[in-house]
Amino acid sequence: MFPLRDNIPTDRFPIVTIALIVANVIAYFFWQKGGISLGDPSSQHFLCNLYEYGTIPKEVTHPDFHVQAQGCPTFDAPTWLTLFTSMFMHGGLLHLGGNMLFLWIFGNNVEDSMGPVRFIVFYLLGGLAADAGQILFSVNSTVPSIGASGAVAGVLGGYLLLFPRARVVTLVFIIFFFTILELPAILFLGIWIIQQALFAYFDLLQPAGSEGGVAYFAHIGGFVFGLLLIRVFASERRRRRQLDRAGMT
Repeated sequence: MFPLRDNIPTDRFPIVTIALIVANVIAYFFWQKGGISLGDPSSQHFLCNLYEYGTIPKEVTHPDFHVQAQGCPTFDAPTWLTLFTSMFMHGGLLHLGGNMLFLWIFGNNVEDSMGPVRFIVFYLLGGLAADAGQILFSVNSTVPSIGASGAVAGVLGGYLLLFPRARVVTLVFIIFFFTILELPAILFLGIWIIQQALFAYFDLLQPAGSEGGVAYFAHIGGFVFGLLLIRVFASERRRRRQLDRAGMT
């Protein structure tokens, strides 16, 4: 399922949401040098960048341990910094595009509910909670974890509590066919988090190993953070005004 738009209008220009999208795109093309291939980028620069600035769970849980990727220079990025830099890195164009689509559809309304300063803090803390979720279940992993999806999952968790009755126009693929449906946000996001939980369970039964995979526990960690902390960051007055504009009060 791919969201296309929702029915919650915004009062303010979503400057932080757009800035985050621009930052992720710039990081992918000009810092990671990922290129335009739909496959996984495989250049040496991309690989070395991945291991230096991605979050490696074992480096977090074992401070004296550091991965040295073959053919790469000695890494000097501190481990704490990788918890933040990894949020702006992606494994390919599809990875980048999917995360930015979800951030745009749901992030602008969440930003509008709390303002730009609170939103950037909420977003980054959601990313850190996602890192914690992934590290908790892979303490000895030496596979770099990258992507904005954990922080975006925090936004999704917040959106679910703020606007459960919102409508999300969704592109749904069924094998070789597709259709467009308007789904309640609680259904769309409920299906999404159930999928993540199921995939995380299967990942525990059959780990991806050294080849890596999708960080499902990061998605869950970010989503739970969003559910638990959204009321601390969001303004009820702003939320009601958004609902009034959408004709949902």
